Amino acid sequence: MGSTEEKTNYLSDEEIPLKSSPVAKNVLHSFDCETAAVRSSPDTRWWKTNNIRIRPLRSAYIVLVRAKINVLLPFGPLAILLHYLTGKHGWVFFFTLLGITPLAERLGYATEQLAFYTGPTVGGLLNATFGNATEMIISIYALKSGMIRVVQQSLLGSILSNMLLVLGCAFFTGGIIHHKKVQVFNKGAAVVNSGLLLMAVMGTTFPAVLHFTHTELHSGESALSLSRFSSCIMLIAYASYLFFQLKSQHNLYGPLDEEVDGEVEDDSEIFAWEAIGWLAILTVWVSILSGYLVDAIQIPFCVVVGWCMGKPMDLNFKLFETATLFITVLVVAFMLQV
Repeated sequence: MGSTEEKTNYLSDEEIPLKSSPVAKNVLHSFDCETAAVRSSPDTRWWKTNNIRIRPLRSAYIVLVRAKINVLLPFGPLAILLHYLTGKHGWVFFFTLLGITPLAERLGYATEQLAFYTGPTVGGLLNATFGNATEMIISIYALKSGMIRVVQQSLLGSILSNMLLVLGCAFFTGGIIHHKKVQVFNKGAAVVNSGLLLMAVMGTTFPAVLHFTHTELHSGESALSLSRFSSCIMLIAYASYLFFQLKSQHNLYGPLDEEVDGEVEDDSEIFAWEAIGWLAILTVWVSILSGYLVDAIQIPFCVVVGWCMGKPMDLNFKLFETATLFITVLVVAFMLQV
């Protein structure tokens, strides 16, 4: 241990030579030379080169092998082989569906890894965007093939699943895991999101009301024009929401201060450039499999894309689907206000 005076003398004996004596300069010079020699040694260069070679292999193992759901990945290439060798559309549809399932999960994983480097707000936005990439790609292929009702039903099912099943599971599992404390969320952000949901439902309700009330003589053309106009307005509102979330009022979407009971945040398992690369690769592979899936068989964006393709994709979701969506949004908005 030693006394305070001994520690002071020991520190002063180290500091004085390092500041002024010629011996200290020689020592520092020799230390720099040794450090440079170590950095440029063949062993160090070999380690760096070997690390560069190992990183992609490790990243591929983490993304493509380690998760248990990846056992379904071979069904994707198998579906392509069945498409060209047998032509049995039922098996092609089933195997393609199995092959796309792990790709969608891995897209979410790569997005979560990228969120470690972008922050919670941008990370959540990326997760919402790439989380729906699979459904959007499939919808575009189905829209290209003229399957309007398939696109409408799949998008409606996705909305209901995210708003009811996902939100309900979050409340349920959060109550089980954190049963000793009250769960909190950002009420201001919830109010903004609820307003956007109500505006989106309004955009899908007007075409259905126009169609079933026979307000116009040519209801089909009028509903289609109204759907395209509403879709453009919703896309503009979404762009404004992104500016509101990321720039003007980004403090509103900051993480809430919560008590953490001995929990340690996980570190990222792959680098940011690796996550971006895997997002691109997985998106391309999903796009390839989606073509075979549609051959065997999100809303405003699909309407605008269908408009560009010359397909009459509209927001007329029929009376039952529109009423279901409207009631769902009201229930979710009410739950978030409590």
